[in-house]
Amino acid sequence: MKTRLAFSVNDLAETRFAVSPMWEVVTSRRVLAGATVPDPHRGWAEQVRPRLAAAGLDRGWLAEMIPSAGHLPDFLNPTTTSHELPDELAAVEATDPEQVRRDLDLLAADSDGRLSPRLRSLRRNPQAHLPRIVAEIEAYWQLAIAPYWARIRSVLEADVFHRGRQVAEHGTARTLGRLHDTVRWDGGALHLVERHCPITRIETGAGLLLVPSVFAWPRVLTRSVPSEPPQLAYPARGIGTLWESRGHAPMDALAAVIGRSRALLLAELDTPASTTELAQRSGLSAAGVSQHLTALRAAGLTSTHRAGRTVFYARTGLADALLTAQAQV
Repeated sequence: MKTRLAFSVNDLAETRFAVSPMWEVVTSRRVLAGATVPDPHRGWAEQVRPRLAAAGLDRGWLAEMIPSAGHLPDFLNPTTTSHELPDELAAVEATDPEQVRRDLDLLAADSDGRLSPRLRSLRRNPQAHLPRIVAEIEAYWQLAIAPYWARIRSVLEADVFHRGRQVAEHGTARTLGRLHDTVRWDGGALHLVERHCPITRIETGAGLLLVPSVFAWPRVLTRSVPSEPPQLAYPARGIGTLWESRGHAPMDALAAVIGRSRALLLAELDTPASTTELAQRSGLSAAGVSQHLTALRAAGLTSTHRAGRTVFYARTGLADALLTAQAQV
């Protein structure tokens, strides 16, 4: 299916880019819903799936609302001012009940008119269930996205910087026409092919919100809600390097500053891990690992993410920058 989104001068003026945590939640859950995981994300999926299963999130609200193909509930990707996760979650919880019902009706249409008992209860009383959905999203975020958010966000922000520079040098129309193979600018309109749902300016608000996504690859996804600007989530540049190992360069220079054990732990945190896992990988005692991680966290080099009784540690963007600089020494 093809769709044509017309642009006025005002629409071009109100076109903007944004990094959206909720788009990464939705698109990553769609990746996990597929029979096969795309090559770039297989390592991530192998780490995340056991955590989600242990927490029961492999069969929760998101699993039922986000299919591997077809319609995605628009209310899960709200248009907000800041596009920080707390603001997006607040918008999800405050969704108009009629919007929830419209999204569920479209989901049902994609599955022979049927909804699961859980989704039928959501349709009957959205306001009673939206807080539970938000709570599940927060739990999913902690397990599947938060430990990797520093490197994901760096890819997304680099894409926005690149596109912004393209706009400055070549104009918005040319930039729009180079977002993806299925997107073309021509005759004052954006032409999209391979659309599951068409978008027209009549049924949307002014402007356009462009959202780079690492998990949308290789597709372009859209959101269309009356009176709000349409959204287009497209594959961010640099996805091929997203999961590359960054922690195996010689650590002598960094070890001289923060100590060999702490430098070793930062290298091991190329993959988020618990204290027990890090002790097994590094050969250090669990107590020693815990002490070093506390110091690294205080210095802003690691972050913590709780999953039930387990706490996962991850490197921050600052730590990644230190390791990159180390590798260039």
